[in-house]
Amino acid sequence: MDKVLLVTGASRGIGAATALLAARQGWAVAVNYTANSSAADEVVRQIGAAGGTAITVRADVAQEDQVLAMFEQVDARLGRLSGLVNNAGVVDVTARLEEMSVARWKRMFDINVIGSLLCAREAVRRMSTRRGGAGGAIVNLSSAAARLGAPGQYLDYAAAKGAIDAFTIGLAKEVGADGIRVNAVRPGLIETEIHASGGIPDRVRQLAHQVPMQRGGTAQEVAEAIVWLLSPAASYTTMSLLDVSGGR
Repeated sequence: MDKVLLVTGASRGIGAATALLAARQGWAVAVNYTANSSAADEVVRQIGAAGGTAITVRADVAQEDQVLAMFEQVDARLGRLSGLVNNAGVVDVTARLEEMSVARWKRMFDINVIGSLLCAREAVRRMSTRRGGAGGAIVNLSSAAARLGAPGQYLDYAAAKGAIDAFTIGLAKEVGADGIRVNAVRPGLIETEIHASGGIPDRVRQLAHQVPMQRGGTAQEVAEAIVWLLSPAASYTTMSLLDVSGGR
């Protein structure tokens, strides 16, 4: 198999939709999860039922030892990586800055930023033509929050996603000559379970009126953009921050 993809946080939401779509387009997919093994197993089952190849790999992306073990598992079971989607991420309950704790910020940046840096490092080590690799593509999950700031809700999340934007631009330039393309997708209001973890499960419906297209998006619509960026159809696209936000 020459198209091996790792999707972090792939047991549900945008990650699951991306894993399923990529598998339909011929990628062998490693479905990463942290805790919900049954949801990850179900994604792999659906991929297998459709004739695709997939495995589950458990790892908390904020823990270096677990990430190293995950990449070794992908190497052993699927072969050399050619695609990475840095999708694993968290929000926290809505709050103002003066109500937030350092522990919250550390979790936010450990998972959303350091986790993405760590997975990208391991992917580059495998993909880079400077290291004997065959090249590849990395897609980071940013957010429209990076340019909106998420005031009064979760500006720490917005700050973390701003870091992802800067990281995407810098890494794209750094590894552009090494056969690796690096892009980010910035979803807007998307119908996924992440809003419930922020304490506002109805957030998309509440805010849909602020979107020029007057609706929230779906995980499938975001997955389409991610999988395009991974594909040869995007062969001259790197360093892009692609908004999938209905104009928000």
